[in-house]
Amino acid sequence: MASNYLIDPVIFLIDTLFSLYILAIVLRFLLQWCGADYYNPIAQFLVKATHPPLRFLRRFVPAIGKIDTSSIILALGLQFIADFSILMLKGFSVNVGALTILSITQLVSLLINVFIFAVFARALLSWLNPGTFSAASSVLYSLTEPLLNTCRKFLPDLGGVDFSPLAVLLFLQLAKMVILPPLHELAGFLG
Repeated sequence: MASNYLIDPVIFLIDTLFSLYILAIVLRFLLQWCGADYYNPIAQFLVKATHPPLRFLRRFVPAIGKIDTSSIILALGLQFIADFSILMLKGFSVNVGALTILSITQLVSLLINVFIFAVFARALLSWLNPGTFSAASSVLYSLTEPLLNTCRKFLPDLGGVDFSPLAVLLFLQLAKMVILPPLHELAGFLG
């Protein structure tokens, strides 16, 4: 009983701390990939928070074009360590293949969720505070504009009403429903 009493807070701390740092790495990766303003205060915070381990990894893992592979490997490695630690604390046996698929699944889910929240936040900001500029709105614009612009090419002009955020949100939700369940099944099959 006492061991379960202590395990739950430890699992909570591991999950929270690893999740926040992985989110910072994924955001840095996405902002760099989207070509966001490097001098934006939010981008600078993400760069400073994630620079030490990435500087070390970049010695061994080169980038592939615009893709910062060291960020992907670091996020995947940290997700793997977090999942492994949590499963071991819960008393589950761990299969490396299943754990790898589970970690990839969680990163794909995080990536889709980042875009969902960014599109939603940008739409909300455009309704509540249109035309203002801030560090957050600049980051949201950089993250979401490639998706929204692509979607606008396929939507008809509806008299000045932009339905691209709604279409992108529907597409991202559909992507979660199509991509994630097979990955979960594969992890379950391997584990």
